[in-house]
Amino acid sequence: MSHAPSLQGRRRRLYLMRHGEVCYFNDVTGRPVLPEQVGLTAHGQAQARAAGAYLREQGVRLDRVIISGLPRTAQTAALVLAASGHESLRPEVWPEWEEIRGGRLSEIPPAALRQAFCGLHQGQVPEGQRFLQGESVGEFLDRVLPALQRLRADPHWDSALLVLHGVVNAALLSHALSGGQRLLYGSLMQSPACLNVIDLGQAPGDWVLRGLNLAPLDGLRHEDRLTTMEHLLNQYLQYRAVRHPKEPPTEEQA
Repeated sequence: MSHAPSLQGRRRRLYLMRHGEVCYFNDVTGRPVLPEQVGLTAHGQAQARAAGAYLREQGVRLDRVIISGLPRTAQTAALVLAASGHESLRPEVWPEWEEIRGGRLSEIPPAALRQAFCGLHQGQVPEGQRFLQGESVGEFLDRVLPALQRLRADPHWDSALLVLHGVVNAALLSHALSGGQRLLYGSLMQSPACLNVIDLGQAPGDWVLRGLNLAPLDGLRHEDRLTTMEHLLNQYLQYRAVRHPKEPPTEEQA
């Protein structure tokens, strides 16, 4: 597949997107769904179409599309490309940009649930912090950042759409905002199907953030003051309360 080369001295552009809304708990049983299998909800599909229509209205022309390969990114990208007039582009799968990987929820003690779910959204996150007792931030950055450097080193593109995940996007945005440092600002919230606009120049520290967490369908989400992981924690606590009714309540349930 051929890509448009970047002009000499011209900053290239990344449209960094999060996948559309998904539901990590089965609507009928309430049981958790494997993150590797979860797909878009009907509203998530509408969000993706709205993002694609917005790109088309703005006259955006893409020459490259990259997804993590997980179904929710593939579905989002397909809808965005159709709505934006880029049906001919074939998404590239970069598994290095799969979402940060958690451990087994059932092995997390009730007293540790809030930190396990929400610990990544508290300022600059230490590299030793683990997500749901799974992958650490350091391990996560070890696979996410080299892929960004590989993309940057390739001169044969000018405008690319990356359809990825909330924490992955936060890591890439943190890298750009810090001028290329290795860190994760967990407070960089990413709404479902949001768009971020980043220009990158030839110098290692040349990053320009032009748009952050733009959600064409849902706007400012002014009535939603919880993070994605806080929503998931509440859903998981409801499921756990039904499955283990005799278990002592956590701080959030008391």
